[in-house]
Amino acid sequence: MTNFTTRMMIAAATVVVAAGVASAQTMKAEIPFTFRAGDKMMPAGTYHVANVNHQTSTPMFHIANSASRAAVVLVPRSAADPKSAWTKDGAPMLAFECSGSDCALTAGWTGAHTPAYNISQPKLGNEGPMRVATISMRPANTN
Repeated sequence: MTNFTTRMMIAAATVVVAAGVASAQTMKAEIPFTFRAGDKMMPAGTYHVANVNHQTSTPMFHIANSASRAAVVLVPRSAADPKSAWTKDGAPMLAFECSGSDCALTAGWTGAHTPAYNISQPKLGNEGPMRVATISMRPANTN
């Protein structure tokens, strides 16, 4: 094998490892309202969001608040292109649909070069007009 080929193989392996580390990174989100994630009510607070699909190619997200010990694992129902405003901003996002004070997690995007994942949610009540709230996430190892 030539020196050039060896260097290219090492460079390609480095890119694959870096991409895997970036996609597996735990994110942190400050969510200022109570919300439903799947069939579980979650209090307002600081949440860690991690993709836990280590054994399969199916995305599964672990969403946890260590202060309240609230946690849930969600399997998205579908993947789609992220909203253009999200890709323009560049920050990973969580999206919630809200009616009055009832909110439900409906989508998540972990960042560049990944799809946005749609999450099934229960039907919300009619306590007020429907609105969408978005919360940006950041790497969990930052303050």
